[in-house]
Amino acid sequence: MNKILVILNPAARGERAKTLRESIEHLSHRIVVRETRKPGDAEALAERAVQQGFKTVIAAGGDGTVNEVVNGIAEADVTFGVLPVGTMNVFALELGIEGTDLKRAWSVIERGETREIDLPMGNGEYFVQLAGVGLDAEVVRQTTPDFKKALGPVSYVLSLAQVAARKPPRIVVTAADGVTREGSFVLVGNGRFYGGPLVLFRGAKLDDGLLDVVIFKNQSHWDLMRYLQAILFGNHHELPDVEYFQTSSLEVTSDQEVPVELDGEMAGFAPFKFGFAPRRLRVLAPPPKPARQ
Repeated sequence: MNKILVILNPAARGERAKTLRESIEHLSHRIVVRETRKPGDAEALAERAVQQGFKTVIAAGGDGTVNEVVNGIAEADVTFGVLPVGTMNVFALELGIEGTDLKRAWSVIERGETREIDLPMGNGEYFVQLAGVGLDAEVVRQTTPDFKKALGPVSYVLSLAQVAARKPPRIVVTAADGVTREGSFVLVGNGRFYGGPLVLFRGAKLDDGLLDVVIFKNQSHWDLMRYLQAILFGNHHELPDVEYFQTSSLEVTSDQEVPVELDGEMAGFAPFKFGFAPRRLRVLAPPPKPARQ
């Protein structure tokens, strides 16, 4: 079968969704489009695609759609691709697929160049870009789909302001070497970017077999402003109340109810164990750019 399945999660419904679908279908006669209607649909459609013999499955949506599709195909011999048409497209950016130009993104798929990247896991669920424990996940939990649809990325900022005002939990992080650290919130990366073009995990590579971990010790509005400024300047790892390290596995615990998100989607609550799947994910992407010296 040389057909390519595109799993589309339209940001809107009605005429806008119809127009987006038609634009995707016009990219190639090889494309078969199937739309999601509710959370969980993308994973179910991806699983069905594997059963039906599709060898190439594309996620047309944001990072949440990417996460679901990957969870549907992760254990199969399937090539994965991305059309970045969602609210947040951080994984596409990580792969070198910038912007939301459909034709340019499709040209990456048409060229057929692939990379094999690590496939991290959290409590048995796959993710590709990022996991958040504490503050970040609480913001995801509080930002409802309707709120996100109405305000886009601004919705996360408003939720963040509310969550940051609360007393932070005590989160305990244990790395593969047995070293234990503590903090108020934790971010775990497979790639470099967070929330867009912000380089949070400076040493991250998609294929190095290591998780990049950043632990933030504090969580007040003032602290978050300090952290953001430092991240923008690229020196957040130098702050005395920020720890950055790499590890092959990680366990996160807390004596409080602390939420965890994977690729921007709620995944449960601590305790959470992070590691890697035994197989890698084959993705359609440009060759990685050489690292800057």
